[in-house]
Amino acid sequence: MRLIAYAENGRRFVGAVSGDKVAPIAPLDEFYADVPAALASEAGTPTLLLTDLEQVPPVPLTSRVFCVGINYHSHAGESKDLAGLDVPKLPMIFGRWASTLVTDGTPVPVPPNEPGLDWEVELAAVVGTPAWNVTPETALDHIFGYTAFNDLSARRKQLATPQFTVGKNADRSGPIGPVVVTADELSPAALRVTTRVNGEIMQDGNTRDLIHDVAAIVSYLSDTITLLPGDVIATGTPGGIGAGRKPEVFLQPGDVVEVEVEGIGAVRNPIVDRSEIEAP
Repeated sequence: MRLIAYAENGRRFVGAVSGDKVAPIAPLDEFYADVPAALASEAGTPTLLLTDLEQVPPVPLTSRVFCVGINYHSHAGESKDLAGLDVPKLPMIFGRWASTLVTDGTPVPVPPNEPGLDWEVELAAVVGTPAWNVTPETALDHIFGYTAFNDLSARRKQLATPQFTVGKNADRSGPIGPVVVTADELSPAALRVTTRVNGEIMQDGNTRDLIHDVAAIVSYLSDTITLLPGDVIATGTPGGIGAGRKPEVFLQPGDVVEVEVEGIGAVRNPIVDRSEIEAP
């Protein structure tokens, strides 16, 4: 099943995508209150036109977004050069706020004191049932679906201190989507992940190259934090980031960045000047 979330009359809903139409399933908060029951229920008739809907991030406003740093072997050398960080023996976790999440097509501004934004294609897993102290063998039972994520990064702020938080939470810097594909239809084990900037491939990796796979990450987190339905785990990015190039290349206003995960689809976002975005 391929799912989206959309806003209608001030409320958020989850629907199943069928071609160019969407079948309503449930209000978003009700969906995440009992994901297995919502998925087992009979969806409505697919009468809503996908192009007519105002799409919103497919997770609750209260979601936690757990990101994993340096989690592809192909990215480890870049990270060593940029930040002096070795290959992590355990998943290196940092957090994002759900308020940074945006959907396909949303303009993303460059912060005024950054040389540009950097791209990071990632496979993201969405939690469907609470996970506490689970083993790697059972961890994936708690993941209900997968989506694509672009961990757009403000590198100047990210690398200015040992803490990544500010550089990883710029306004609108978390494009996610275009759909959540349920776990019964997609395995995370060997998926191609790519980034294109203005049509040119910048990253081309495969989840086979993950240092810590999805099950290991879920298990690692869950003995300290109870993972809740709607939480997102962004599993890291392969080599090919802009900061790792010589010379460095960053996204500038006028650029278009597109990240794609095999079996899920692509999220495409224009980059704009901060002056083009209304202040919150």
